[in-house]
Amino acid sequence: MTIRYIDRKTGEYKEEVVAGDKIIRWTYGTTVGKLLLETLMKKKLLTKLFGWYMDIPYSKRKIQKFVKDLDINLSEAQRDKIEGYKNFNDFFARELKVDSRPLCLDEENLVSPADGKILAYENIDINNILQVKGSYYSLKEFIQDEALAMEYTGGICVVVRLAPSDYHRFHFPDSGIPEKEKKIKGHYYSVNPYALRQIIGLYCQNKREITSFNSHNFGKMVLVEVGATCVGSIIQTYKAGKPVDKGAEKGYFKFGGSTTVLFIKKGILKMDEDIIKNTNMGVETKVNMGEVIGKKL
Repeated sequence: MTIRYIDRKTGEYKEEVVAGDKIIRWTYGTTVGKLLLETLMKKKLLTKLFGWYMDIPYSKRKIQKFVKDLDINLSEAQRDKIEGYKNFNDFFARELKVDSRPLCLDEENLVSPADGKILAYENIDINNILQVKGSYYSLKEFIQDEALAMEYTGGICVVVRLAPSDYHRFHFPDSGIPEKEKKIKGHYYSVNPYALRQIIGLYCQNKREITSFNSHNFGKMVLVEVGATCVGSIIQTYKAGKPVDKGAEKGYFKFGGSTTVLFIKKGILKMDEDIIKNTNMGVETKVNMGEVIGKKL
């Protein structure tokens, strides 16, 4: 399975190093694998057990190989030595040095809430939002609020997929006031593009947390974090009702790849052309947290 994306800095195609590539292909592409997926792997118990293991000191022994295999730049982290972490999840949710993610403070620009591969869709049909080529989902079903979903008809959907190698804290894309998150129980399917092609409406089936965010410069947004296979927890670190600055931490994921999704109302934002162009070709674009992804109309 090859996942190609565009490096925004160079405009070149690159190939993603996929953690657990063979296991993902076997699980989602074979009869026996699919049976195991539906009876065990998508369930909370397996993810909970895996999360427990990643929280114990013994899991620390996995860090060095993980860093090497996925070519992770530890010099960006506040603790830039493996010895500084007490277990794997402590490393996985590592905080970065402030200067490793320059933040655009211009009020006219919306920034990415996370490191990852981005897709963006303009003028969305809330009843048929593209998950992956040939597969769609409903915003009403995704956030489980029909009235709120209707507010985003014709708006913009931004999807940032975090691979296991990425920095796994997520942030606010603008200053504003966040409301209390709504937690929706669900399964733990992988959010790898291969899995997204195999499972219809995957985003609507997985565990997720939804926050209405009253942004100062881009109106009311909906921010969603989607859990995935072996994502032991979605940890929210912000306080509801308390004003936040642009780029302030919202929370973090424990082990596993996952996804953040933003919904922005119609007539508010123009996404950057390169992101839209690449999305229309079905190709993700690599972005970092704090990087400009769109401009206020």
